[in-house]
Amino acid sequence: MRAAAALGVLALAMTVASPAPAQMLDFAELAGWEHDDHRAALNSFLETCDKLTGPDWRPICAFAADAGASDASAKAFFELFFKPVAIGDPPALFTGYYEPELNGSLTRSPRFAHPIYRRPPELQDGQVYLDRATIESGVLWGRGLELVWLEDPVEVYFLHIQGSGRIRLPDGQVMRVGYGGRNGHAYRSIGQEMIRRGTHTADELSAQRIREWVRANGRAGSAMLNYNPSYIFFRKLDDLPPEKGPIGAMGRSITPLRSVAIDPDYTPLGAPVWIEKDGVDPIRSLMVAQDTGGAIKGPQRVDVFYGTGDAAGDAAGQVRDGGRLVVLLLIDRAYAMLPEG
Repeated sequence: MRAAAALGVLALAMTVASPAPAQMLDFAELAGWEHDDHRAALNSFLETCDKLTGPDWRPICAFAADAGASDASAKAFFELFFKPVAIGDPPALFTGYYEPELNGSLTRSPRFAHPIYRRPPELQDGQVYLDRATIESGVLWGRGLELVWLEDPVEVYFLHIQGSGRIRLPDGQVMRVGYGGRNGHAYRSIGQEMIRRGTHTADELSAQRIREWVRANGRAGSAMLNYNPSYIFFRKLDDLPPEKGPIGAMGRSITPLRSVAIDPDYTPLGAPVWIEKDGVDPIRSLMVAQDTGGAIKGPQRVDVFYGTGDAAGDAAGQVRDGGRLVVLLLIDRAYAMLPEG
């Protein structure tokens, strides 16, 4: 899960909470629709379909389970039951995220000196707790909350941003960690702050450039990380198979380049979404809204999950592109969003 949503989502209805301009479209208006791998999108949709509530969803999910025999049948399923709706006004803002792979240890050492923490037992959902700078000062040390120790404080920070990761231990085992809670402080973008301070222009900035600047600037770099007061706690994921992606906001694994994080106030969790991302590596693809994030706010704000490891991280870290997000809503719900008259 991206570092934001509450843990343990048990049941979800495909509804939109906040009003926004909505435009109904035809599938023929979705650039590249005819050429996508609809069967792959259907498999991602089925991962969370049973989490959707309402009497209309049980038969829809049953049809979906039978529609995966071919790409043609998967495509026909989406066209039969859904209607494309553009919610909000493009251009969208697309970014990317991934699941890091990092070295770590269950015990502290000169090499592994930077902890990630379990959720403190006194921290309640919705509570505003200690901010990042206070926690980084060491106030939680010695309480047995350290889940694992990592090599690099900058990578610890980016693990917080991604919300999940794979930790390679010295004995060769891999620990999967996922979102376990947050300190209640609002997320603030250090990238935007660096642009404001003039260290970089918007065109220059990427995740890798942020890493380089923080590491090169000592105390000033550490202070920049603490500009973001939000802090994430983690939990160990014992039963997650290695071939599966990290756990998203719906409590199920997400799929590389088929799952996205969205703002659930506008795009319902579990909805199929058509992605038209522009930029250097454009995407025209059907994905599923299965995750959320602290920085993902607004009807046309999208974070695309790129996968696991360094290559996925390099790809995700370069993404800051425009385009359009189109939500596929059940037909009756799509018509209900349109203005009367």
